[in-house]
Amino acid sequence: MSAGQIKTELFSGLTVALALVPEAVAFAFVAGVNPLVGLYAAFMVGLITALFGGRPGMISGATGALAVVMVALVADHGVEYLFATVVLMGIFQILAGVFRLGKFIRMIPHPVMLGFVNGLAIVIFLAQLGQFKVHNAAGEKVWMTGEPLAMMLGLVVLTMFIIHFMPKITKFVPGPLAAILGVSAVVIGFDLDVPRVGDMASIAGGLPEFHLPMVPLNFETLEIIFPYALILAAIGLIESLLTLNLANEMLEKKGGASKECVAQGMSNVVTGFFGGMGGCAMIGQSIINLKSGGRHRLSGITAALFLLAFILFASGLIEQIPLAALVGVMFMVVIGTFAWATFKILMVIPRADAFVLLLVTGVTVYSDLAVAVIAGVIVSALVYAWQASKRIDAKVLIDMQGSKVYRLNGPLFFGSVESFNALFDPAQDPDDVIVDFINSRVVDHSALQAIDSMAEKYEKAGKKLHLRHLSPDCQKLLTRARKFMEVSVIEDPHYGVAVDYPEEDEMEAAR
Repeated sequence: MSAGQIKTELFSGLTVALALVPEAVAFAFVAGVNPLVGLYAAFMVGLITALFGGRPGMISGATGALAVVMVALVADHGVEYLFATVVLMGIFQILAGVFRLGKFIRMIPHPVMLGFVNGLAIVIFLAQLGQFKVHNAAGEKVWMTGEPLAMMLGLVVLTMFIIHFMPKITKFVPGPLAAILGVSAVVIGFDLDVPRVGDMASIAGGLPEFHLPMVPLNFETLEIIFPYALILAAIGLIESLLTLNLANEMLEKKGGASKECVAQGMSNVVTGFFGGMGGCAMIGQSIINLKSGGRHRLSGITAALFLLAFILFASGLIEQIPLAALVGVMFMVVIGTFAWATFKILMVIPRADAFVLLLVTGVTVYSDLAVAVIAGVIVSALVYAWQASKRIDAKVLIDMQGSKVYRLNGPLFFGSVESFNALFDPAQDPDDVIVDFINSRVVDHSALQAIDSMAEKYEKAGKKLHLRHLSPDCQKLLTRARKFMEVSVIEDPHYGVAVDYPEEDEMEAAR
């Protein structure tokens, strides 16, 4: 790594650390825990995943997706149960990595990915709107009006302006960092009365200390924390792996999904034992880091260490940073995250894909990421199954021996069974019938049952049926059709492929 890249990594890490502070505090409030619980989580999760994660440059920490699930657990059972849950959550994530379950992220279709990105961009945007509220005399949060609103908007626009134009002037300092420092200098220098980080909570504290969760070690405790841990592990891995995919696309590189699962799990186990609320990958902070030039593990490590330094030594200075500067940074993240091409492709992609994209976006905004992704995958799978069910057909030929040949095309599975059954006419077919599966694939038990049922019909009609080019596993599972089976498998242990049959033109000539 060159000296220039080291400088970029350090500045990028500092930028991320500054943006992490208000988010960690805000998510701690959402979860109903002390702000330091969120800050410690951001430090420990960020450091461990930066050291051992699957994609250098990714940033992890306390996230809103996890916080909204944690709030019910904390409210009902207390923060100690949260720490125990985070430990169990980490164990689940390590097991997911050990058993290489991260590879199943490839099953997520592109419309789901687009919906996830767009939904998360909207969520990040909506989360920033809370900074435009202040407490009134009755202690209620109300929207800013008049001069405070104008000043807040002006500082946000100034931040975005600096971020946009700074790279055109110099790349020595990342745009987001220059914007935070510049706007902070203006606010502090002119003593402007605007909300600052310290207005949310004090971030001063000491080093995190080892702490065994103070919960009873019995089955009742496991019953309480198990479902929460499972849900949190799933949400954390889905968000982390989708962020990993997005980072890989931005960098045009490949990252280790299983390695990321293990790193996320390790970080949460450690965090649970040191009084943190757990976390996962953060798409907004990861994009800030990558766009600021962070490409190596150093940027993530730097961000975590700077965050710890803020807690230990510089809380007073960090608390003076105006929230408007951080809101402006996140607004630029929103602009960079949202897939603006969506508005063009919605009119040209298949309607089912457009529906899935909008569905995932909407559910991400109004529910949570895990539900959105699962819903999108299920709908996509059902759409594929429906389309595939209409693809099975057969070319009917008469071979030189006078046998009727049904050469199948398309997959045979539960969705295509009805179409498969409609292809055959046992009553009208000749005495010798061949069903050739060379261009078909027997997928599931419903397909096997359909073949078995078809063989039984031909048997009752007193006709001989030959089943050719069936896969070996299908041959073993078929029962009633087995005695009629004529199989030709040539050097293909996975799926029988044979070329030892008359060509189509010879069959046509024999008709």
